[in-house]
Amino acid sequence: MIQITLPDGSVREYNQNSTPMDVARSISEGFARNVISANFNGTTVETSTPLTTDGSLILYTFNDASGKKAFWHSSAHVLAQAILTFYPKTKLTIGPAIDTGFYYDLDLGDDVISEKDFPLIEKKFLELAREKHEFKLRSVSKAAALTYYKEENNEYKVELIENLTDGEITFCDHSDFTDLCRGGHIPNTGIIKAIKIMNTAGAYWRGDEKNNQLTRVYGISFPKQKMLTEHLELLEEAKKRDHRKLGKELELFTFSTKVGAGLPLWLPKGAALRGRLEDFLKTAQKKAGYEMVMTPHIGQKELYVTSGHYAKYGEDSFQPIKTPKMDEEFLLRPMNCPHHCEVYNFKPHSYKDLPKRFAEFGTVYRYEQSGELHGLTRVRGFTQDDAHIFCTPAQLDQEFKNVIDLVLHVFNALGFKDFKAQVSIRDMSNPDKYIGDVATWEIAEKAIISAATDKGLDFVVEEGEAAFYGPKLDFMVKDVLGRSWQLGTIQVDYNLPKRFDLTYKGADNQLHRPVMIHRAPFGSMERFIAVLLEHTGGNFPLWLTPDQVILLPISDKYQKYSEKVLEVLENSEIRALVDDRSEKTGRKIRDAEMRKIPFMIIVGEKEESEGTISVRKHGGEDLGTLTIEAFISLVQQEIDTTLVKFKA
Repeated sequence: MIQITLPDGSVREYNQNSTPMDVARSISEGFARNVISANFNGTTVETSTPLTTDGSLILYTFNDASGKKAFWHSSAHVLAQAILTFYPKTKLTIGPAIDTGFYYDLDLGDDVISEKDFPLIEKKFLELAREKHEFKLRSVSKAAALTYYKEENNEYKVELIENLTDGEITFCDHSDFTDLCRGGHIPNTGIIKAIKIMNTAGAYWRGDEKNNQLTRVYGISFPKQKMLTEHLELLEEAKKRDHRKLGKELELFTFSTKVGAGLPLWLPKGAALRGRLEDFLKTAQKKAGYEMVMTPHIGQKELYVTSGHYAKYGEDSFQPIKTPKMDEEFLLRPMNCPHHCEVYNFKPHSYKDLPKRFAEFGTVYRYEQSGELHGLTRVRGFTQDDAHIFCTPAQLDQEFKNVIDLVLHVFNALGFKDFKAQVSIRDMSNPDKYIGDVATWEIAEKAIISAATDKGLDFVVEEGEAAFYGPKLDFMVKDVLGRSWQLGTIQVDYNLPKRFDLTYKGADNQLHRPVMIHRAPFGSMERFIAVLLEHTGGNFPLWLTPDQVILLPISDKYQKYSEKVLEVLENSEIRALVDDRSEKTGRKIRDAEMRKIPFMIIVGEKEESEGTISVRKHGGEDLGTLTIEAFISLVQQEIDTTLVKFKA
């Protein structure tokens, strides 16, 4: 008999070689029908994998992220099988699950898959799925695996296998289809009830532009047709809210091929919006005891060698900038933290000086592959609302909790109500990914978990998601479409203070090493604004929106009165403008609606003679005739209710 520990802590006994599906059936037949994947002792396994030792078992359904991963990875196999039916000379490469479904990279030779081919491939996919073929994983020797794919004339799979070790190679079979695969599958193809091929794109083998260009086929699948229908409806809504579309319509930002891909240009309205976000956070930071600093956009290469960023990110960063001086090299900074370490090092510190909280809206640069760039969410130059806190170990817990409060304040003021926290720790099986010793990592990880628990956060622990220098607390925010975005982050770091030899004099008159907290409530200004745009559909909170009021005189005769009202509004710090075009009022209203301006003021003979204004809200609500003073009070009250002040 073996003892299996379930997620609720209960322990059950089973016969040796029982499978995860056997365990699921012992819980309930109804539950077992929904189980599609499993994890045993931290490793993804098939639901048919025999369990031979005691251990912890997690059973996944499609509602779980790991369940979706197995479902979509299995779907990639079926997609490849369906494509081979029509394009038998295709060479398969890789087909992973991703957050939005799955894809398969294919070398089609001279063939081309276009959108008109999608329905035929989808039909074949469903025919294969309905045959309920089991996914079976089997071990294969390296020699046998190489022979198989050499006979298939598939140099891509051969290259993958050559980089693997004998004993860790597995093939997955279903029907008459075989693929090199590490595992993580659903029980059988029949569970897949709906499929949609989303699009195709070019992709270089292994992301290297020097390699062959492949065809990447993206797909999404579900266990119910209704779920696919709802998903496609959601995508249509997402198109309307696409931040690239809204950013253009609202004149917030643009890109220029002459400036360079992934380098956004902020237009006046967008720059003003960014400025208000920065001012909002600066005000809260000042109350919380932060001091603003400014540091250069470049630094000597040695700075990032010392910090470890060059070793970890050097290949993915912009290449060194050489100067006329022999052997002198600079880098566009990929991170702000090394600069802030040197700010701290400006003078000696006592324990009485700590904590020191240095904040900066610092722009950083990372060379993202051109195919990965996407509007403001993936760029090559972005600004972090960065700050670094240098504190004593005894101050760490309270300082970390204070940062949590600041992040929650940001989310609250901007309408992000649905979020989860993620404690990102190191990958225990891959210590080479990280710097520093195990003891300090354990202290840092425990500190984060303790603070998150004390603050009552709803959090999960994810192994392998830590930064290379320390664990972190990430905030995963859901927008109105149910999509999850990683925005704010807080990190605990014992390693950079050591690398930069940061010290403070303690009460014992000895030198001690401070602890460093990295934090960014917005994350990156670009990404945050993109998410906020799509979350609100461009209908920003009133305190943030570029234009709060537009005055619409019904004819040129009332231009002078409109300008008088405009002056009064501006004197009350309300952002307003006049639409003085020779257009009909109906057209002006429609245009103001498209620009998502919260309030429209209609000005005509009645309003001028009475010294009043007629007010209409974005969306069509008529607020009737108001005095200018009453309208100003209404606007200020709405701002006061949404722009909550930070309490340090």
